[in-house]
Amino acid sequence: MNCRRGGEIEPYTFKGTGEIVTYTFIHTAAEGFEIQAPYTLAIIQLDEGPRLTSQVVGDPEKIHIGMRVRSVFRKLGEDGKRGMIYYGTKFTPIDE
Repeated sequence: MNCRRGGEIEPYTFKGTGEIVTYTFIHTAAEGFEIQAPYTLAIIQLDEGPRLTSQVVGDPEKIHIGMRVRSVFRKLGEDGKRGMIYYGTKFTPIDE
């Protein structure tokens, strides 16, 4: 792969583990996510360093800053009852 800045892009696969830096509970969800509310949205720092925002599934009473989490493949939404179903990454607590 080539980069317009003269560098080389190399594929990289993250381990998918990290920890919660901060989080919030979403009670009034954006359009298309109403059925999931309330849900937890967190900033997660991956073990390799980058941070990302993702939904955390699990018991909201047990979620806390510093909690270890891992990525999981989950349903994100769908276009109507007969439309396309979208899947992607969410995070879940690592049982320690």
